[in-house]
Amino acid sequence: MLAIKVGPVDVAHTRYAISPLGEAMNALRVAAGKQPAGPLRPWVERIAPRYARLLRETPAVGALTTLFRRGGYNADFIHPPPSGPGGDFAVELAAVRATPPRQVRAEIARNLVGLRTPPRHVQRILAAPDVLTRLSDAIEATWHALVEPDWPRLRTVLERDLVLRAGHLAMYGWAAALSDLDPRVGWRSEGADGVIEVRTGPRNAWERHRLGGKGLLLMPTVFGTLISYVEPPWPYALVYPARGVADLLGPPPPQGGAAALARLVGPHRAQVLRALAAPATTTQLVRQLGLSLGAVGGHLAVLRESGLVTRTRTGRSVHYERTPLGESLARD
Repeated sequence: MLAIKVGPVDVAHTRYAISPLGEAMNALRVAAGKQPAGPLRPWVERIAPRYARLLRETPAVGALTTLFRRGGYNADFIHPPPSGPGGDFAVELAAVRATPPRQVRAEIARNLVGLRTPPRHVQRILAAPDVLTRLSDAIEATWHALVEPDWPRLRTVLERDLVLRAGHLAMYGWAAALSDLDPRVGWRSEGADGVIEVRTGPRNAWERHRLGGKGLLLMPTVFGTLISYVEPPWPYALVYPARGVADLLGPPPPQGGAAALARLVGPHRAQVLRALAAPATTTQLVRQLGLSLGAVGGHLAVLRESGLVTRTRTGRSVHYERTPLGESLARD
């Protein structure tokens, strides 16, 4: 169990970021079977030919997957913390390529402790003088093969989640911001302060930390699972699954309630309604769904007139979200 003490000032200092390089690493974990695919199984099946070609053309990708482990140390240099909120893959990759060679060798050695001895061809890559270049090239190839083709739509989902999360934290506090973050994350109020509790291991083995005014880094992920960072070089951070990802990456054919919703309101309107798992603008829905601006606008108008969605203007943007009735229909 992990307990992170939070004070009032930490709300103002909490940051939000998107990491395209992190998404590439998480996508590789799922594609390689190092992490359960769960609802992303249709995506795994769809990109299987691309992943097979990636392994053939870039052997160092296999070395990268060898370093992936759950419940143990993973080399930090292949996924450094983002330097800002912008989410620029080229900037993140440049940081990887600038890692000092001594650090690379030390982190790889630490990563391999306790793992099964890798195949000989992987050992040769990890022991090569240019291992940093090979692994960096493998990360870049992974990005281009697995994530970049869908990145505009995926980034839209991540941005929407961050806007929703930041709004809940600013308006309602930590309990609201963490309520649907992940079943393993909870909040315990202690007067003006509070504690973020993360179930990471045995309940009776507590690991305690204090933000001390530094704030928390919150990062949604499309492909990953819940990850907590409490040791350098990362700041205190929580990586968590973004909302609405399974439908975006290619769900199974609609069954049960989903099929009934499509028959009730039409397949495209059902698609728009299901995409509003988090509030979104018309432009964001266009990017996410691949429909025309006119089509999305028309579907939103009908859904609004039917009492299934509502809209709110924030500055120059108009965000649409499901009403309680729309929420009930979409979830059924």
